[in-house]
Amino acid sequence: MVGVTPRILRPEHPAPRPLAGLVDEFGLQVEADLDGVEVTGITNDSGDVQPGDIFAALPGARRHGAEFAADAVERGAVAVVTDAAGAALLRTDAPVIVLDDPRAALGEIAAWVYRTAEQPPKLFGITGTNGKTSTSFMLEGLLSDLGFVTGLSTTAERHVGDLVVTSKLTTPEASELHALLARMKEAGVRAAVLEVSAQALERHRVDGVLFDVVAFTNLSHDHLDDYGSMEAYFDVKLELFTPDRAVRGVVCVDTDWGARVAERSRIPVTTVTSDPERSADWRVDIWEETPASTSFTLTGIDGGAIEVQVPFIGRHMAVDAAIAILMLVEDGFEIEAIAEAIDRGMRPTLPGRIERVSGDSGPAVFVDYGHSPDAFAQTLEALRRVTEGRLIMMFGADGDRDATKRAEMGRIAASLADAVVVTDFNPRTEDAASIRAQVLEGARAVAGDKPVVESSPEEAAIRVALSMAGPGDTVLWAGPGDADYRDVAGVREPFVARDEARLALHEAGWDDGSLGRSGDVR
Repeated sequence: MVGVTPRILRPEHPAPRPLAGLVDEFGLQVEADLDGVEVTGITNDSGDVQPGDIFAALPGARRHGAEFAADAVERGAVAVVTDAAGAALLRTDAPVIVLDDPRAALGEIAAWVYRTAEQPPKLFGITGTNGKTSTSFMLEGLLSDLGFVTGLSTTAERHVGDLVVTSKLTTPEASELHALLARMKEAGVRAAVLEVSAQALERHRVDGVLFDVVAFTNLSHDHLDDYGSMEAYFDVKLELFTPDRAVRGVVCVDTDWGARVAERSRIPVTTVTSDPERSADWRVDIWEETPASTSFTLTGIDGGAIEVQVPFIGRHMAVDAAIAILMLVEDGFEIEAIAEAIDRGMRPTLPGRIERVSGDSGPAVFVDYGHSPDAFAQTLEALRRVTEGRLIMMFGADGDRDATKRAEMGRIAASLADAVVVTDFNPRTEDAASIRAQVLEGARAVAGDKPVVESSPEEAAIRVALSMAGPGDTVLWAGPGDADYRDVAGVREPFVARDEARLALHEAGWDDGSLGRSGDVR
């Protein structure tokens, strides 16, 4: 159902564990009778509590989770884990485990509860500012083509075999992640791919997980509202390349940030680049770009090579595919087997990533998830190379997020597109007009005589963008991707950009591409 927070995936048949065993395993102190108390799950969301759960009452930005402990116990929680401040707020007869930093312990406790360290599937983790989702989907597709039952956790979706659930966080909280891994194991998943955000590393969401192979895609301006500087942002990402987190790694060294990851990694890594001026273990040489695909050769320093065609637009997609391939190589797969899987055809879609929503005639219209200056540059440059006519970009900047990138987003758009339409994109609790003004300032500073138009709401803006377009032109709507909601004044309401774009195309008399596609024109 559109707009509903997705359910948390848990094992369907959890094996109970004695709470006394957890206390003994971690050397905890509990002043309560634990005889007969059995645990089947753990969560820090009181609304998700099921009978047999431990409720992790964590301190939050505005309220302490201990305030919801009574409700959690009423729902069936058999124990509470919290800190001293939380313990002071509790009024419950359930056993209480007090820790200095319960969030830091949550991953290890969840791993124990769900037994996720026992015979885990192959685990692949991908970090970077951009490219995590596309690399993850391509890697999962290759693993499936190689005969594996697969799992996936990304910004867009969670997969357990054939089961697909919409995501709410790039990387779920530790308790949810281990529940997901346990569900995967229960379903026979033999290989799982996880996006790993900087926030996940900093906030202990992947604690208790050891990846077989991890990858670094890139680092660019984003999340500085959380980290303050690119150096601090980089340091958090680098944590994934340590022996406690992973066994081996793949690093794209197209940028200096990637080169620094390779230099400072504490695990063995292999490197890849598409930049002829940089050295690496593997090289990506692109030899064809079309409106439907990108073809390249991946060559190793030992002379091994593989030719690849991916059904996606852009050099950055080729690099993401190369990273996915090399993660398999690092895990021990033969490159010949990977080549055979690729020859059978890679999956044709990535949710909301340079996704074409128009038909074969009229202007080409794409919806994309990118919402950072670097993502804008990569996508605009990719579309420019396959666009005969004008390139028109429509986008907004999200509210309650890094405001320092807004003017730069405007500058990139006005520099690389022929026309710009600035609109809204999840303003959340901020004033939408104020956000647009910051973007417009950056765009108009470099636009010259290029059209820069302000239009709100998005329904009106896509129609303005299409009014500028004709056959041979391209319209890029960046930001919403495949999301099924928008957040205005702190309230999520149903909104699907793909469907709105198709409706606008239909109204304008253009081919809306609805035949054979998932979206419906209303």
